[in-house]
Amino acid sequence: MGITRRTLIQSAAAVGFAGHAALRAASPEKAEPVAKKGRIKQSLVHWCYKPYWPEVDDLCQTAVRLGCQSIELIDPAHWPTLKKHGLTCAIAGSHGFRVGFNNRDEWETCIAKLKERIDQCADFGVDRVITFTGMARGLTPEEGADNCVEGLKQIVGYAEERGVTLCLEMLNTRDDTHPMKGHPGYQGNHTDYCIDIIERVDSPRLKLLFDIYHVQIMDGDVIRRLKQYPEHIGHIHTAGNPGRGELDDNQEINYPAVMKALLAIDYDGYVGQEFLPTRDPWEGLVEAVSECDV
Repeated sequence: MGITRRTLIQSAAAVGFAGHAALRAASPEKAEPVAKKGRIKQSLVHWCYKPYWPEVDDLCQTAVRLGCQSIELIDPAHWPTLKKHGLTCAIAGSHGFRVGFNNRDEWETCIAKLKERIDQCADFGVDRVITFTGMARGLTPEEGADNCVEGLKQIVGYAEERGVTLCLEMLNTRDDTHPMKGHPGYQGNHTDYCIDIIERVDSPRLKLLFDIYHVQIMDGDVIRRLKQYPEHIGHIHTAGNPGRGELDDNQEINYPAVMKALLAIDYDGYVGQEFLPTRDPWEGLVEAVSECDV
């Protein structure tokens, strides 16, 4: 997944971005963080911003400047660097969205990767790991859901033992313009579908990764859905819709209102900024972090 994402957005990095980023990140202790209220814990999703801050130390300094507390979906090899900067990894990566528990032939791969990552998380103090339904590959929604329930039950007990929460991500299948803006063929493409799987598995260590961008595309009614399923929300991702760009006035989601809804349901997890920069990434992140700092 990392290679695909990296190559997909490499071309977006305009000449000069890296130099500007390094300059801004050079003296984080001299600047007041962008996020001042801190009621929403914010995180940077590594794959989105790696092309602009390829050195993890630089991205960590950028996160500190922004007032973010985490860099997520980053390889465990970098976790000690995060810790050095006072940061954590809000959620760890795992087997990638192209394989998942809906396909029995992929169970072994998913379980092996999740066990490895759960152990790494438990040992380092990271408490969430991402997981996916996988691609439909001819399975009916009912077959896929049944397989997910049965397969996830084979690993969720281990997550319970180690005190790590699995977060099942819902992804949109509608946007076919870009491999990371939409995921045609992904089975878990509706909120209620993923919630049904989670409720049938019935474990406190399986929750929903509620990606606001994907939910808006497939289901809408974002605030009502958050209030409908507060006990099942395990992690949050952001991006502007349409386009998966910045959280600016060119997109339709009212992020301050959504963040206030998270506070209203006593959500205490992280909000991961996961947009694809279309302009200066620092400016876009300042804007996004400010929008979510309610």
